[in-house]
Amino acid sequence: MGIRLPGVLAKQIFRQSVPKGFIAVYVGEEQKKRCLVPVSYLNEPSFQDLLHLSEQEFGFIHPMGGLTIPCSLHTFNDIISSFSR
Repeated sequence: MGIRLPGVLAKQIFRQSVPKGFIAVYVGEEQKKRCLVPVSYLNEPSFQDLLHLSEQEFGFIHPMGGLTIPCSLHTFNDIISSFSR
């Protein structure tokens, strides 16, 4: 049996952890780091390639409980930084 929070309190906790317009992903090979990514990046072809890798590696069962991207943090940062150029 889990702990139940009032709806307002649960929404406040959720908003603090992931701002509106962002999704949380876990990135890294051995040590996973939680990164916040703008939802607009979902339309980028190179980010969709990362999502496809994630689907091949984990299917719909992610060990961290959230979306896990199976690449190095350095590679992920390179891809993400190319979106803002």
